Amino acid sequence: MNYGRMLAAGVALAALGAISATAAGAQNYPVKTVTLITHSSPGAGGDIFLRDLARVLAPALGTNIVVENISGGSGATAVARVANAPADGSVFYGTTPTFIYTTLLSQPEFGYDSLDPLVNVFFDPEVLFTAANSPFTTLDDVMKKAREGNGRWGAANPASLERQSLEMLKNVSGVNAAVVSHDGGGDMMINVLNGTLDMGVGEIQELKGQLEAGEIRLLAALTEDRIAGFEDLPTVKDSGYDVAVRKFRGIAAPKGLPPEIVAAWEAAIPKVLEDPDFKSVYEPDSLQPAFMGDVEYSQFIDEFAEQTRGFLSETGVIE
Repeated sequence: MNYGRMLAAGVALAALGAISATAAGAQNYPVKTVTLITHSSPGAGGDIFLRDLARVLAPALGTNIVVENISGGSGATAVARVANAPADGSVFYGTTPTFIYTTLLSQPEFGYDSLDPLVNVFFDPEVLFTAANSPFTTLDDVMKKAREGNGRWGAANPASLERQSLEMLKNVSGVNAAVVSHDGGGDMMINVLNGTLDMGVGEIQELKGQLEAGEIRLLAALTEDRIAGFEDLPTVKDSGYDVAVRKFRGIAAPKGLPPEIVAAWEAAIPKVLEDPDFKSVYEPDSLQPAFMGDVEYSQFIDEFAEQTRGFLSETGVIE
């Protein structure tokens, strides 16, 4: 999914407003309109994930769905909005690792533990990339420069899995590259393309446009296994560095959601993941279906948070 497609889709859906369920299905869900909150800006990965999901989820749940973008505080403002919403099935939050990193790094009034994880939908593969005309053809080339003491790597948000994945790579390799944070992926991409950065980190879906235009070169995948459709791309582990991350995309709710609403979501998500039209959207973007229900997802989030807290403490980022 390239930046042009994401922006066009975001603008079109913002103008459309709500994704409507069929009239027959609208009686199945206890509220007429569901709002999905994201901290991502229109056209960014988290925004597009929710808008694409809303299109197939509205008829599956039997309600109308609106996506609302709330910026500020590296996601803390969006989390606070959902934490203070009624637990009636009307308001949810689109989860990514950012809401855990922001909680641990900034300690906002409302953090990831102010919400109840509801369902996970996807894992979104992260990759390392460089400019197609750069002198780096492999990850080892980038690491060699970093060992010489002048490496520069880029990530979008300081409170993000992407930023911390680069810190993990520094930690296991012993190199001292500068990791430069940016306000967004677009700014980082410019600095990769103009050679200011040796490499950046991002998601396959957000890099498609530059890949198809031949502007960037993928170096390695930050996944346990090679990515379907990119089998020739080595993992970071294949390159000799024990780093792999999982960027999850799911849904969280205000605490105290009624069991019947939890059950409705747990039934709907596996159904939409099998929808051929939805598959035609997410499979080309390398999104990996990874459904987890309420109990399993809650355990996953707790474990992810503990692992993240341990790494940030070991590396001296937090006490």
